[in-house]
Amino acid sequence: MHILAKFDNEDSEINVRLEQHDERIKALIDGRNYELEVSFPEPEICLIRNGTKIIEARISRQRTTSNFNVSIGTDSFAVEIIDPRRLKPNASGHGPTDGSVELRAMMPGKVVRILNAEGSQVSKGDGVLVVEAMKMQNEIKSPRDGKVAKIAASEGATVAAGELLAVIE
Repeated sequence: MHILAKFDNEDSEINVRLEQHDERIKALIDGRNYELEVSFPEPEICLIRNGTKIIEARISRQRTTSNFNVSIGTDSFAVEIIDPRRLKPNASGHGPTDGSVELRAMMPGKVVRILNAEGSQVSKGDGVLVVEAMKMQNEIKSPRDGKVAKIAASEGATVAAGELLAVIE
């Protein structure tokens, strides 16, 4: 999974590439490789282990789904997480309008609820399913009007980053 992290006090974006391997996460952050163990012992508390070093971060979601407040020790900052795939408009300059669209998991998680079954008609912005990742529930929404052609995951299923969740036609 590839994301961009943009901090409130900087004009630059940090490129992050994550791969989950069992309990470990391989992270490539601005060209530097890390092998991490990440756990969430409490809501909004993230423990990150890099070798013998352990970092405790408090992470809380702001009102939008892609903005977070992060505190590490006495330092606090706001971070916006950007999926570069969502920045690519179609030829008309808008989002996808025809053909099928695959909805994929942004990060490892668990499907907690299916909001629209196969065959359901959905409008742009309608929730299709809910995935819990990093102790937060994320509603996966339809990027366009259409029909739910396929639900590829079931409630309670664990999903990997990039795994197909649903198809909208």
